[in-house]
Amino acid sequence: MHAADPRKPAAAASAGQALESHTPDAALDATLFRLAANRHELYGRDVLLTWQKSLDDLVALLDIAEALRLLRLRNVDTRCFASGLAISQFRDQSTRTRFSFASAADLLGLAVQDLDEGKSQLSHGETVRETAVMVSFLSEAIGIRDDMYLGAGHTYMTEVAAALDQAHREGVLPWRPAVVNLQCDIDHPTQTLADLQHLRREFGSLENLRGRKLVMSWAYSPSYGKPLSVPQGVLGLMTRFGMDVVLAHPPGYDLLPGTLERAQQQARDSSGSFHRTHDMAEAFAGADIVYPKSWAPFRIMERRTELLRGGDRAALADLERECLAQNAEHAGWTCDRALMDRTRDGKAHYLHCLPADITDVSCRRGEVSAEVFEQHRVPLYRQAGYKPYVIAAMILGSRFADPAGLLRSLLGRARPRLRG
Repeated sequence: MHAADPRKPAAAASAGQALESHTPDAALDATLFRLAANRHELYGRDVLLTWQKSLDDLVALLDIAEALRLLRLRNVDTRCFASGLAISQFRDQSTRTRFSFASAADLLGLAVQDLDEGKSQLSHGETVRETAVMVSFLSEAIGIRDDMYLGAGHTYMTEVAAALDQAHREGVLPWRPAVVNLQCDIDHPTQTLADLQHLRREFGSLENLRGRKLVMSWAYSPSYGKPLSVPQGVLGLMTRFGMDVVLAHPPGYDLLPGTLERAQQQARDSSGSFHRTHDMAEAFAGADIVYPKSWAPFRIMERRTELLRGGDRAALADLERECLAQNAEHAGWTCDRALMDRTRDGKAHYLHCLPADITDVSCRRGEVSAEVFEQHRVPLYRQAGYKPYVIAAMILGSRFADPAGLLRSLLGRARPRLRG
């Protein structure tokens, strides 16, 4: 949806946009009422893996994100910090998440400082513990992306968190910044919660997602080494909301051990279902939501991690050729019109974390046809647009004990974001 810009004349809106614009107060009141009644435990807690969070915590994060979005649409200034830093540390390439983190920090009134390891003492052997403490004296949040090395990213984040705990206990830090996982080797919680928020709005509520068929499918890509954290994160989150979740991939494209077992247990606990297939067409049949995305096999990522750490470039080049040849054997695993026609009434919601490999646009053959991508491009971009609010919700929920009360105070203050 497009917010009315106070700097420009109002433009014509779609039916859905018009409906929301007539009920912003009711939607915001309902969101804040639900949040106030929620017995979540976000305060003082990091957000590292979604399956470590209770359902109350997850719903609270979505509600905080939605309240922030609605407040911004009303042109309400949502800055709840008068000063402070949000530290970002990206150990891999990023566009959407990097700018989403910066946008989230600004939304709350924090300044962003990027921790560039090449320009810090980390490159000279400074310990993780010492660095974590040194950057945290006036910081409120630390966002970390570390997804390149299997078995390392989540471990690094927990090491940072432990260093902050120790420094806070010892009185070195008067307060402890929140640690936010911006993607690790195991999970991508800011992405999957943004996905869930998108689905919540598309289907009307979380309850309306019960019984819906969601397909997390491998798709062909002419590149290799794509992280496992998105499919693992999707399975780790969506199976908790009563959906019928299907994992589809060619033989050999397995995820981290324990991922399927967790998904199976969570599906049972939520009265949903989970199963795996090696047939993409079978998976798409009757689906309400499809998420076709490439990833590298777990065993390949294991070997890649060893070679990266050892600096063996020749062996890495051999591994890349091997993996690309393996991918090419499954070039038919692409989301095209024929597959989408197999979904429920041919109208399934198409999701992707972006950027997608688009056939005849970004590559000769890729994850999705140009026709399908263009048909779903606007909803996809809206899906991506929830991520800044989700990240802001993670920071706000960790730093304020009563987020509903705080958000109501911002509404009551009604200080305009844009003036004049």
